[in-house]
Amino acid sequence: MKVNLSMRDMETVLLLGRVLNFRQAAAQLHLSQSALSAQILRIEEALGVRLFERTTRTVRLTAAGEVFVRQSAYVQAAFREAVDAVSGIAHAERGHVAVAAMPSLAAKLLPRVLMAFQRAHPAVTFKVFDTLSGPAFDLVRAGEVDFALTAADPEQVDLQYEAMMSDRFVLLIPKSHALARGKGPIRWADTVHLSHISMTHPSSVRQYSEWAFLQNRIRFQPLFEAERLQTIAAMVECGFGVAALPEIAASTVAHPGIVERLLTAPVTRRSIGLVTARNRTLSPAAAALLGILRAHLAERRDHTTRSR
Repeated sequence: MKVNLSMRDMETVLLLGRVLNFRQAAAQLHLSQSALSAQILRIEEALGVRLFERTTRTVRLTAAGEVFVRQSAYVQAAFREAVDAVSGIAHAERGHVAVAAMPSLAAKLLPRVLMAFQRAHPAVTFKVFDTLSGPAFDLVRAGEVDFALTAADPEQVDLQYEAMMSDRFVLLIPKSHALARGKGPIRWADTVHLSHISMTHPSSVRQYSEWAFLQNRIRFQPLFEAERLQTIAAMVECGFGVAALPEIAASTVAHPGIVERLLTAPVTRRSIGLVTARNRTLSPAAAALLGILRAHLAERRDHTTRSR
């Protein structure tokens, strides 16, 4: 049996079932009593059962009417919850946001942004994938994250990339090393004889380092490879070697036993930006988080400009 009833029909039955008075129910529904009677009759005919017993003086629910009213109340509550939930998501009051970010950004940039977002949207939950650039692109492609913050990769042409910031490469040197006593920039080519500690493939740090050495017709051959910045910094601090890292990454592992010097010839800038799927719209919550991120980056740029 196909029954065609609306939420309006259920609300009418619920109201009449509560007041058990056609005149009062009609007034609250802004209907005439005859129109209300016709609507109730139509509902009963659609269901194939009487919901109300009526006399000239009384109105009462039948057994079927009691069941219908009880179940309709559940449906109405569930409908309102659904509307509230969708409204909350539409206004970024509820929902879930997932973001992928390079380890240095996850440690240095995101915490302040996420704190500001959580204060503005306390009911929204979020998840951060702390990962290298290669896996970050894969997470966006698979739809497991709303967006990624990572280094540019021209090979990922199926995804949208928007540059948001850049940072220069510096050389991390043990404080006891002779180069640590020098001032000013140091050329990439002048570090070729040193023991280099580098991140593994497919990290963007490794790719940029290899590119910088190739500009000097030198093949980059690090002595030691590691996946974690903390491991690289510990190796540098104990005197194992030097490491070329972007400034943001270097700042996350700063240590009194390590000295930084800017690398030049060429000055190498790593582009960092927003990665999104081309044909996927960000949820309101994700868009709100991105808005806070943009405002934070603009504030950082203004602060840097004033400091110079």
